[in-house]
Amino acid sequence: MPLAPKTIAVIGKPQAPGIAQSLSRIAHFFDDAGYTVVLEAETARDVELAGFAAMTPAEIGRHADVAIVVGGDGTMLGIARQLAPYDVPLIGINQGRLGFMADIPLDGMLPVLAGMLAGNYEIELRSLLEGCVMRDGESIFSALAFNDVVVSRGAGAGMVELRVEVDGHFMYNQRSDGLIVSTPTGSTAYSLSAGGPLLHPSLGGIVLVPIAPHALSNRPIVIPDSSEIMIEVVSGRDTSVNFDMQSFASILLHDRIHIKRSTHRITFMHPQGWNYYDTLREKLHWNEYPSAEGQLT
Repeated sequence: MPLAPKTIAVIGKPQAPGIAQSLSRIAHFFDDAGYTVVLEAETARDVELAGFAAMTPAEIGRHADVAIVVGGDGTMLGIARQLAPYDVPLIGINQGRLGFMADIPLDGMLPVLAGMLAGNYEIELRSLLEGCVMRDGESIFSALAFNDVVVSRGAGAGMVELRVEVDGHFMYNQRSDGLIVSTPTGSTAYSLSAGGPLLHPSLGGIVLVPIAPHALSNRPIVIPDSSEIMIEVVSGRDTSVNFDMQSFASILLHDRIHIKRSTHRITFMHPQGWNYYDTLREKLHWNEYPSAEGQLT
């Protein structure tokens, strides 16, 4: 981020309860402090704050020095993928429930934000995945993923069989409900609930996690993030691939999904003193212990 940021973009979760008040406080606070404040176009339509220009994510990418995102991790996922090509640092204000990425609480956010824009912050870089669906030798769909790329069976369908190759080497044929290909960021999301390991965000790794595999020997594996992954649908019906649960494509038999690390990265800004292990301890309740009465404290 520039040492003296001038233009601040403010982005909010669409139609979230109480979001207008939070966005108004942030926008007017920095406007009064002499910054140029712009609103993301969809955010501007929802909250109708007078006196602030509206910009598309692409325009924000070209003109803003930093983006403040108010919402939950889903809101952060969506805007991070759109701003990834522009390397605009992101600050997350948690108006959601969990907040692994949007980690600054609403209470007391303005002094924290002021301190960060004055230079008191920690920088963290996060990787993304890019993938495309190949059918008969042609790309029919492509997208970025901040958390994960998930190939899965339809709701009323049986197991899907997937052939997986890494760097051109056959790894396995797997019968399961699907396969999660996750970044370190996504290791605290769907991957975790499917039994995958936690990966520190600074690790150069990609984790492959089977979803309810038929064979118990199909286990999660972490591979280098320099790897190129190919997943072919061998059998099954109503199969789909999704990127962060926000971009979807239907898959036919013998379609191939090619996945690799993106050349783009996301820059997060955190308050000074922020630590990833503190986030894990808080969000995963590692600091809670059974009391004598058996209740968590």
